[in-house]
Amino acid sequence: MNLQAKKLDLIQRILDTEKPSVLAEVEALLKNEEEADWWNKISEAERTAIEEGLAEADRGELIPHEEVMKEVRAKYNLD
Repeated sequence: MNLQAKKLDLIQRILDTEKPSVLAEVEALLKNEEEADWWNKISEAERTAIEEGLAEADRGELIPHEEVMKEVRAKYNLD
């Protein structure tokens, strides 16, 4: 069964049900799906850090990957 057929089948089953509890569960499931955006699940501090990082990048305040890797190798004695 392809995706479109599955959707139509589910719609028909929802239309056919007389159980409010089933409808409530479907509604809750769809609401959770809408709210599942990862941005809404992270803390305010995490969002602020990401926004600050993006602003730094926009200003060109970047550290080249090679330099970061050099520092990591030195810090953890990986060379």
